[in-house]
Amino acid sequence: MLAESQMLPDAAEAEETRLELTPLARRTLLAAATAALVLTPACGESWAPNAEISTRDDPAAQWRAFRDRFMTPEGRVVDNGNGGISHSEGQGYAMLFAEAFDDRPAFERAYHWARTHLRRADGLYAWRFRPQSPNPVADANNATDGDLYIAWALLRAADRWLEPAWRRDGQRMAQTILQKLVLEVEGRTVLLPGAFGFLHADRVVVNPSYYAFPALAALSRAAPDRAWGRLMDDGLQMMRGMRYGRWSLPPDWVEIGRGRAAGSMQPAQGWPARFSFDAVRVPLHLAWAGLTTEPCLRAAAQFWNDPWIASRPAWADLRSGQLSPYGAPSGIEAVADVTTASRMGRAITRPLPGVDSARDYYSAALSLLSRLALRENPRMVLTAHAHGPA
Repeated sequence: MLAESQMLPDAAEAEETRLELTPLARRTLLAAATAALVLTPACGESWAPNAEISTRDDPAAQWRAFRDRFMTPEGRVVDNGNGGISHSEGQGYAMLFAEAFDDRPAFERAYHWARTHLRRADGLYAWRFRPQSPNPVADANNATDGDLYIAWALLRAADRWLEPAWRRDGQRMAQTILQKLVLEVEGRTVLLPGAFGFLHADRVVVNPSYYAFPALAALSRAAPDRAWGRLMDDGLQMMRGMRYGRWSLPPDWVEIGRGRAAGSMQPAQGWPARFSFDAVRVPLHLAWAGLTTEPCLRAAAQFWNDPWIASRPAWADLRSGQLSPYGAPSGIEAVADVTTASRMGRAITRPLPGVDSARDYYSAALSLLSRLALRENPRMVLTAHAHGPA
């Protein structure tokens, strides 16, 4: 979870094998394979023909700036935009960044801190740590985005540094995510944002930005089960209908009707109906996975480049059409640049907004996530899921 305002209103706080794609996934991936996504200068090439690549940006230096600014010597990632608290999401981001830029000491510090302070008995992680509270982890509910990033980082780190124990930890997390957070709702396989508080008799609440498709694909290979394929397919299908307002954008939170309202989808009760700080990760995850023809990515690119909007806003109200009275922070600007380049199939010829221009932890994290989305070849990420029990 990113902030207390985004919690539920009523919350107290084996060997890798390949899975045949469903027709939907196959069509989506064939379309994605024709889209031109560019790697950052760190990779030294672009998928765009005759593209010009800037060499002024150093993603590894951006990681070091993030680490030095937001990670304590013990490995706690500090959310300076929310009173200095920490999240499982932040620990997962730091672990992913540390692995991507070959910083094993930082990875071990971030993981050790998370295991010591946030790890639950089931192997998932409590979503929030309040350092000044008598009970820093008063709410033991998890945040699925944090769990996905931690598990993904563990699997990547196990491959990079040849640590079987980390692979086992990542596999166990993947299996627990399947058992506790992936379920069938009215004929759809959905991803719960947390273990508690999101499943109701008349609706289930989901967060579209928690569908981190590159992470889901990695977990599907580590813990083979056909449910991963259904989850990703149904997630893409649902996102195509989770678009509202003047710009047809996805909201931060969506509720899916059950019972008499089965199948209906609308912005969730209890949260502003906004394309905002959570939902901006939807087009980023799609771009990262090479799914550049998906409607949510296309709509976001159009919104961020609307000639009638003087400057990119931090959020848009999907009911009234109101835009934030302040501009997008630098992290959202980075996501917008990556989304635009992915949609248009063109190279980014100027450095993305950097960590030094971010006012807070989350904006800095979005800036680094954007760099990874460009740095890593997205075209084959989802070409195979893993075989497993039905």
